Amino acid sequence: MTNSPTRNPAQIAAVESRLGLRLAARLSEGTERLPHDVTERLRFARGVALSRMPKAAQSPGYVYGSSAGGATSIMLGSRGAGGPGWWRPAASLLQVLALAGGLFLIGHLHAQAQISAAAEIDTALLSDDLPPEAYNDPGFVEFLKTSSD
Repeated sequence: MTNSPTRNPAQIAAVESRLGLRLAARLSEGTERLPHDVTERLRFARGVALSRMPKAAQSPGYVYGSSAGGATSIMLGSRGAGGPGWWRPAASLLQVLALAGGLFLIGHLHAQAQISAAAEIDTALLSDDLPPEAYNDPGFVEFLKTSSD
């Protein structure tokens, strides 16, 4: 028995695309040292190959590696000609700051709601005709229970 993981068609297509792009980059490494007539034949062959590709595979969403020339990097965050991809750590930091700010705001609003509720209760107690000590009297609490029934 073989113990191979099952892959869905999207995963297979992604692996094939990455393999093709790695092969193309490897084959393109020494193109600047080739004679002009060889590079023109290669350019023409690439054009023919690209014209035979299905339209869905030519869309930019399916490009994961470097371009066929190997000079520029298309994959976001790669460490190719574009640099180390500083935007990923910056985006992560921005998300963490947004989360921390949201948690701080939620805590602040919750504390304000508790303060407002306590102030409302205090205002009701102090503006009532009964003295606040009446609410501590067990007989008054029993009176309130029987009068509400």
